[in-house]
Amino acid sequence: MTRFTQSLLESRAGLAALTLRVPTGIILAAHGAQKLFGWFGGYGLEGTGQWMASIGLGPGYLMALLAGSAEFFGGLALLLGLLTRPAALVSAVTMLVALFSVHIDNGLFMANNGYEYALTLFAVSAALAIQGGGRLALDNWLLTRLDIAKPATA
Repeated sequence: MTRFTQSLLESRAGLAALTLRVPTGIILAAHGAQKLFGWFGGYGLEGTGQWMASIGLGPGYLMALLAGSAEFFGGLALLLGLLTRPAALVSAVTMLVALFSVHIDNGLFMANNGYEYALTLFAVSAALAIQGGGRLALDNWLLTRLDIAKPATA
């Protein structure tokens, strides 16, 4: 269990991960807030659920809840660097679903509601799932608190 927890939380990604985590976390959390709470011009769970059901992702309300939660809570976790790898993995899967269920038939470009943005969020999320949260992530604090960090060498 200790080895698994350490491999889950430990990251040697440095500061580069921070530049990926923060904007991606903000974007995902905002999109999730649209789905869950109707913030930022979103439709909330009811409206998003109806739309999801209309494109074949049913039951719509449940799918809206799952997608909104993955984006909102996953985005907050990425922003903080807390459980970065699991949050990034869930976010990556969510972006793949969005890419193939909503955007793929519209081509690459966003001007046509294409998949370039979902692909970008997928790529960043996948990179964070691989490399972890980096030096300035709460994962490091958690690792230390769990007393499983490697001892310092002189």
